[in-house]
Amino acid sequence: MHQYFPSASLSILVRKGNETIYDNHPYLKEVLIWDKKKDKTKNLFKLLFKIRRNKYDCIINCHRYASSGFLTGFSGARHKAGYKQTPFAYLFDTTVKHQIGNGSHETERYNQLIEDFTDTKTFKPALYPSGTDFEKVKKLSSGSYVCMAPASVWFTKQLGANKWVELCNKTGNNTTIYLLGAPGDRDLCESIKAKSTHKDIRILAGELSLLQSCALMKTAKMNYVNDSAPLHLASSVNANVTAFFCSTVPEFGFGPLSDYAKIIQVEKLECKPCGLHGYKACPLTHFKCSELININKVETF
Repeated sequence: MHQYFPSASLSILVRKGNETIYDNHPYLKEVLIWDKKKDKTKNLFKLLFKIRRNKYDCIINCHRYASSGFLTGFSGARHKAGYKQTPFAYLFDTTVKHQIGNGSHETERYNQLIEDFTDTKTFKPALYPSGTDFEKVKKLSSGSYVCMAPASVWFTKQLGANKWVELCNKTGNNTTIYLLGAPGDRDLCESIKAKSTHKDIRILAGELSLLQSCALMKTAKMNYVNDSAPLHLASSVNANVTAFFCSTVPEFGFGPLSDYAKIIQVEKLECKPCGLHGYKACPLTHFKCSELININKVETF
């Protein structure tokens, strides 16, 4: 949108907790925040009133949920676009069908929502860590290092802890390993570190903001991630990335977009993929999509 309309004022709406990734974003005038955990419905209507007061020319809805469909449909915007599967889509001016598994990346599917008044050119996602963010990780990024983000919201989307231990052990002794994640991922990181023989593992889970994590990932020799948020953080700063796809597949359209990106997965496994979002446990109990991954074939440093 910025490339096509460089003088336009752009806003973005995110769920509370995700707003910090847009700090100091050069193309955004405003970040709107919906707090879903406290007074969810009340805050939804507050948002709607604010959106209507802002009198947007155009609203682009990249989600397929009733809440965002409601906000879009009753936004008062002159042009409203979204996916056909979205509740309240009958109130939109432009709709396209969201199709997963047709070979397109999610960024391309987003762009379909604005092709009718822009063009078919897509751009890689980008985030903008500040000078302060880079300064925060300056000492950490001074030597040879890799980042590993072992956790995921869904258990079957994360490489098994035993495999992360193998990866740590295979990493060169002169390379520092940083384990990244949220505060709740610290126990998993502690367990991996305790079981590994690598002598220089540092746990940063819960210690860095999302943009500081991006700043650190940007100059890492490699970032090892699951099919999860850190994969997209790496893409947003064009960082080297190796992505493990366990229960899911890159054909869903959520693979890495960095210039240097490798995907590691078990090919031709009958039960893979078992779902779009993953599960809290392997439905067949064997978790072969993780256990059969050969860490010896993973590039290390």
